[in-house]
Amino acid sequence: MAKVNTGRLIQGGLLAGLVINVICFLGSGVLWGGKIMAEQQAGHFLKEPRFPFAPAYMLLMFVMGFALVWLYAAVRPRLGPGPKTAITVGVVAGIISALPDNLANAAWGLSGRYLPTMWIIERIVSFALGSLVGAWRYKEPDA
Repeated sequence: MAKVNTGRLIQGGLLAGLVINVICFLGSGVLWGGKIMAEQQAGHFLKEPRFPFAPAYMLLMFVMGFALVWLYAAVRPRLGPGPKTAITVGVVAGIISALPDNLANAAWGLSGRYLPTMWIIERIVSFALGSLVGAWRYKEPDA
């Protein structure tokens, strides 16, 4: 059984987390940030978070970056190394992590369907690209 290259896992996880955070900032902060602010003004979201959300979310997305690269390392022996495997890992993890809560939010939330749909897309795209970049950095240790 192949061992995980811990150094490359950390490097790849940091890169993946950075990519995920940048895409999430561009999506929620720039592209549909106005819609989020409008929903806050309409009373559908709190105007101020209950805890320091931005640093907590950024940290969590770095944790997810590490998890994606670890998953990539785990499935490499079965699916083979390369971009197709990395993107598959990212898309599957993005769907699993984004779909349930955002589907519930679209059905029951006050903000409608637009934002939850955008957040699903944002998560899948950011995880796929983050996994791809993190996997690019990852390499099995020499035997």
